[in-house]
Amino acid sequence: MRELRIAAVADIHLGEDVRGHYRKKLEGIEQRADVLLVGGDLTRHGTVQEGRVVAEELRDLPIPVVAVLGNHDYHSDANKEIIEVLRDTGITVLDDESTVVPLDGVRLGVAGGKGFGGGFAGKCASEFGEPETKAFVRHTREIAERWRLALKGLEADHKVVLSHYSPVKDTLTGEPPEIYPFLGSYLLAEAADAEGADLFVHGHAHAGTEKGVTPGGIRVRNVALPVIEHAYVVYCLNGDGDC
Repeated sequence: MRELRIAAVADIHLGEDVRGHYRKKLEGIEQRADVLLVGGDLTRHGTVQEGRVVAEELRDLPIPVVAVLGNHDYHSDANKEIIEVLRDTGITVLDDESTVVPLDGVRLGVAGGKGFGGGFAGKCASEFGEPETKAFVRHTREIAERWRLALKGLEADHKVVLSHYSPVKDTLTGEPPEIYPFLGSYLLAEAADAEGADLFVHGHAHAGTEKGVTPGGIRVRNVALPVIEHAYVVYCLNGDGDC
């Protein structure tokens, strides 16, 4: 089985004033990668117009594009419209589901969605007390269960989880510990570890760290643009590590 090259980025935060600029940075991507994964916060304020800018920047690339939304993409309550705009231009958008991307005879399975917060084992919110707190944690738990089922149903040679929120504390190092519960949840890692994956990609933590690992040993990569400081970074599957 040949090695797969996974290009990934998150938190590109595109708007009308930068139309065309990000697209230029993607020129020649097909020579470096087989697929592009985009881990949310595609827009600044979650407007449909910004969604159209994102669609234009990513449409008709010579490699498949799989994306999820981030919290910014929900800000204007137009997340469903943004998903529709992106899908209309051929971009696969995951909303707590999975897809299989055929890449020259190798099946890449990608599962995930935006994700949510709650914190990490030992220092996390629990589904107890006020209805608002219970709803917060329940939302993440339900998302994680949908991801687990999506991963379980994947028939693929390799599996990647694509998220906006982080599954581990490792990749949050650099952010204030006080906001960790709003940057991710251990429940996301539990879902991935339960069914297995080769790689977990996320964004959201602009001041975080690139590399981490789940308790079950899955590589985790924070690909927020301010962290990787490039238009995208490339990771290898079926190899010994990053390309």
